[in-house]
Amino acid sequence: MSSRQAQEQSKRVALTLGSGGARGYAHIGVIEVLEARGYEIAAISGCSMGAVIAGVYASGKLDAYRDWVCELDYFDVLKLVDVTWSPMGAMRASKVMSKLEELIGDIRIEELPIPVTTVATDLIRQREVWFQSGPLLRAIRASIAIPGVITPVHIGDSTLVDGGLLNPLPITPTVSSHADMMLAVNVTAHSARPVTLEDLMPTEEQEAAEAQAVAKRWMDVRGATRWLFEGLGGPENEARKANVPREGSTNGRRAWGRLDMILASFDITQASLAKYKIAGYPPDVLIEVPKTVCGAFEFHRAEALIRLGRHLAMEALDRYEGRTRTGDGGSGGMVVEPPQMPFGREPGGEPED
Repeated sequence: MSSRQAQEQSKRVALTLGSGGARGYAHIGVIEVLEARGYEIAAISGCSMGAVIAGVYASGKLDAYRDWVCELDYFDVLKLVDVTWSPMGAMRASKVMSKLEELIGDIRIEELPIPVTTVATDLIRQREVWFQSGPLLRAIRASIAIPGVITPVHIGDSTLVDGGLLNPLPITPTVSSHADMMLAVNVTAHSARPVTLEDLMPTEEQEAAEAQAVAKRWMDVRGATRWLFEGLGGPENEARKANVPREGSTNGRRAWGRLDMILASFDITQASLAKYKIAGYPPDVLIEVPKTVCGAFEFHRAEALIRLGRHLAMEALDRYEGRTRTGDGGSGGMVVEPPQMPFGREPGGEPED
């Protein structure tokens, strides 16, 4: 596509935001770049963290949400962890939902100015569920319920958990929208080698990102959360019980905790599922954030991840609009052309209010 054609085309975008925990902060940067370039988001769908950002954006509160998350440090994130002894999950997420309620209020999805779809998974019926009406907060809460980590949502006889279990990148709900471009952001992408957040940042921001990483390296939210999740014995006790050396031991073997195993397994599954969703409905623009850039629970790294989202969005849109950028550094290779392999449409279901 030439630059002239890009300028003449309409700029209505159908946006899909994938699941991926803290990596989903990159969605904020993508939206900021879209708005800065004059694109209109005509419809938006999201799963898990993508559902959070989709709902907050459609409610008109993205700026306030961004300001809040960028102020969160390690200890602030720990204060949001509300542990429960429920057999269905280790956390309730009630503190996070209370904050979201302060921001967006008790609004219903059908009252939002643009069509919004959030995706959850019904464990009873073993299918994905699309929320396109009803209370927005309830739809978000169902979509973020990571099995075994965050307690599920019960609606009628349905038990709803994280939509990433079946559809971590819900492109399908936006296919029928009257948009000129489909853009998807996959934040659980596979990479040929481990890629850090600093590897992907443009050259002028690498030093700042590396300094931030050094300052927060000792602040391991996942480790602290795992300590709460597995009891007061802590990860070291679990390693000793299993006779497995801790990280940094002479044989280099990682000491896996229960939360580590759940999140790593979930990430791998989502990354594979996302590939099929992309192949089924290839978006016009695909932005991929490798799942190795940070842990799913590193919610204290919002600022850097938002910058990463901005950078990758600028690269993607430059390519789509026929522009070229030089001297930026960064990856350049994480924005890819999706395969052209159309599959059949998948049905979605929605529980009654």
